[in-house]
Formats: sequence, structure tokens, C-alpha cells
Amino acid sequence: MPMEQSEIERLIKAGIPDAKVQITDLVGDKDHYSAIVISSEFTGKTKLQQHQIVYKALGGNMGGVLHALQLTTYAPK
Repeated sequence: MPMEQSEIERLIKAGIPDAKVQITDLVGDKDHYSAIVISSEFTGKTKLQQHQIVYKALGGNMGGVLHALQLTTYAPK
């Protein structure tokens, strides 16, 4: 069953409460998304660590229900 953009956003915000999230369905199949996530939780962390925080928030959905996620993360300036 495909994952809706709103569900991805909900999971990220549940795991990273201050996150600002923008989700885009890249090809219209509800399986390949792009996400921009901005959170103070990323401050001082490497890009790898930032991405791991997002993947943790998504639980076991990455690679299963959610096939591909092009992820961009930022700490607020």
C-alpha cells in the first residue's frame, strides 16, 4: 500500500517535533518522494546524522512502504 505525503510529514513531525517539512511526490506514484526537513535538532550534526534522525522518525517504513526518499536536511540559521 503506497504512503501518502501527509503520512510521511506526520511521522517526521512526530519524531522531530520542531521540524518544518516539505514533501514532494517525484513521479506521482506515491512511492518516490523528495523531502526537505529543517530542524534545530540537526544543529552541529553531520548530514549523515541528520538523515539518520529522519529515518528513525519514519520507523520501519523506509525501504518497505516508502521505496525512495530524496532527503535534504538543514539546521535553521
